[in-house]
Amino acid sequence: MSHAYYVYGLWPMLVIAVLFWGSVVALIVWAIRRLTSHGATDSTTPPRRTPMDYLKERYAKGEITKEQFDQMKRDLLDGANGG
Repeated sequence: MSHAYYVYGLWPMLVIAVLFWGSVVALIVWAIRRLTSHGATDSTTPPRRTPMDYLKERYAKGEITKEQFDQMKRDLLDGANGG
């Protein structure tokens, strides 16, 4: 009778142990991926553009002149420096 307990009572503990250790491994993998992907961006989200990017694009398209570009660039840099 005592052997039946080990056969029928052991498998629930085995299932719980597998689920527990599987969860531990999954948590470790998630944490490592989270910590090592600090500089990586999701491929579905476009990179964030700065005002300088827009200014460079306008200059490249010919929407503004070199003088306008230089003035706007100075204005952006002065604003970023608190001036």
